[in-house]
Amino acid sequence: MTLWNGSFPFYPSTNACFPFDTKSAIIVSVFLSMLATSIIILPGIRGRGRLFWFLRVVMGLFVGAVVLTIQFTRDWETGWVTANTSYKSFSHALVNADIGLHIGLAGVNVTLVGNPLNQINETINYNEHFAWSFNADYDHSYGEGLEKGLPSPILYVAEKFTMQSPCSMLRQYRISGHYASLTLWMAFCTWLISILLFSMPILLYGGYMLLLTAALMLFSLLFFFTARNTPKCPIQFGPASLKTDYGGSFWLTLATGLLCLLLGLGVIILNSMQPQKLKLVFNLDEGKRQEEEGWDKSYLSAEPSSSVQDVLMVPLGELCEVTATQL
Repeated sequence: MTLWNGSFPFYPSTNACFPFDTKSAIIVSVFLSMLATSIIILPGIRGRGRLFWFLRVVMGLFVGAVVLTIQFTRDWETGWVTANTSYKSFSHALVNADIGLHIGLAGVNVTLVGNPLNQINETINYNEHFAWSFNADYDHSYGEGLEKGLPSPILYVAEKFTMQSPCSMLRQYRISGHYASLTLWMAFCTWLISILLFSMPILLYGGYMLLLTAALMLFSLLFFFTARNTPKCPIQFGPASLKTDYGGSFWLTLATGLLCLLLGLGVIILNSMQPQKLKLVFNLDEGKRQEEEGWDKSYLSAEPSSSVQDVLMVPLGELCEVTATQL
């Protein structure tokens, strides 16, 4: 076995760096475009209902974007550790690197970033994704990583989630991720129904749909919580240990679920206690007032014609004068 430019010949010369998540970028771009369109048409809305309409649009787009984006994010659970570790198999060379673990609903990302980036004549900057969704085989992805000759820290962390691992972490996270993803898709559907009901407008049932959206989002957190709190195998790099905690997607889902809960309760309470204020928020009073003004104008315009008819419809006895002559 010989060396070539400081590395073993069966390792690729270029790093396998995972690209930016295009699905999240597309979703965010679509919702931002819808928000920009709403801002453009905002001056065409009359009266004081302009602000309430814009707030409803922003809230609705925010909830929809969050529910759809967190399906594809990979930071539901994250962890980092800095350690001196071996870089490749059959080599005694040690590198100082930051090793990260990012767990999502459909897979896991393992990150390896050198301190500094350039060590042992290579640029150490890896971010590998291993999927466990319904149409993906995690063990096959791990086998491909072995064939590509990925660095040892990445393979060591990814091995903890294989089916052959005694940790059984793959089964726990895969089942929890599938149920959490299913409940989030249901939450997206109930969000669409709530937008439809608010636009009809059927305000009370729209509030109920918001409460159902919040409940589904919180249930998805509960499913992921069960996998997070099961016993795990330790991931050790010498004296350092890689430990994970809840990531940004988990907290964003929790905050959005609580927001939907508050909005749904607010709609239901206002509908039962202050229905006029609720109609004011949804611009229903202003629309009703404009409709009444239109009816008043039509009545005034029709009033002269009715008076003319009254003038013309005179009894025949009043128009014919009968004169009697004495014979």
